[in-house]
Amino acid sequence: MAIRRFDHWLPKLVLAPGFLLSFLFIYGLIAWNGVLSVSASRLLPNYTFVGFEHYVALFESDRWWVALRNLLVFATLFIGLAMAVGLLLAVLLDQKVRAEGALRTIYLYPMALSFIVTGTAWKWILNPGLGIEHLVQSWGFESFRFDWIVDPDRAIYTVVIAGVWQSAGFVMALFLAGLRGIDDSILKAAQVDGASLPRIYWRILIPSLRPVFFSTLMVLAHIAIKSFDLVMALTSGGPGFATDMPATFMYAMAFTRGQIGLGAASATVMLATVAAIVVPYLYSELRKRT
Repeated sequence: MAIRRFDHWLPKLVLAPGFLLSFLFIYGLIAWNGVLSVSASRLLPNYTFVGFEHYVALFESDRWWVALRNLLVFATLFIGLAMAVGLLLAVLLDQKVRAEGALRTIYLYPMALSFIVTGTAWKWILNPGLGIEHLVQSWGFESFRFDWIVDPDRAIYTVVIAGVWQSAGFVMALFLAGLRGIDDSILKAAQVDGASLPRIYWRILIPSLRPVFFSTLMVLAHIAIKSFDLVMALTSGGPGFATDMPATFMYAMAFTRGQIGLGAASATVMLATVAAIVVPYLYSELRKRT
């Protein structure tokens, strides 16, 4: 009897320290950030309660609205293009092409890199004096210009390019797994009925990937909202604040401008945004299982 009780409690005892530490360092720090956002913290933590003063200052800041606008542009283009390119690659690989394993590895390789590496590499590639513009001009096309990275109106699109380059392969893997999981009998029945291959994909296979679409959307939206390392490595939020994001805004306020309370308020808004996306997804998934 005692041995059975020990066997019952042993897994819980083994997992308890890790669970408690995770709970403390994740949810404890989230709670602390919430406290700082309603405190008088500036250069150092100051726990004098000031209510929603920092939130009011946050939404009165022009730089914060620029960051939100950039996030909207980046998230829309990043998610849309990554899903479109990933789906196209998945459909092409689903045709049982030669060297499929090698192509999958090539497409997935960027995902193995950190966003810091990706941002640094694309910073060189897009540099007018070193990268694509310099290369094309050296071929004799002196009028060629591709200086988006130093153009305040177009710099945000360079972040989109780098983000899609890294994430499209990951999206491809998700869609390809979804396509390979569809029953072959559906495809064969459609072929017997005389449906063309493009129509089969458009009418039957791609609509069957709705759960994959939704999961991919959640993952990419999460990446877009917390994008920090890619922006810092590629543009550092510049030129000026042209590519500022909520994550870079929070870092600048909390760690370089001595505005801990304002940075904590922006972090809380970001957390609420992520929760608004993730919680409904988790609720729907748990509801399906029950």
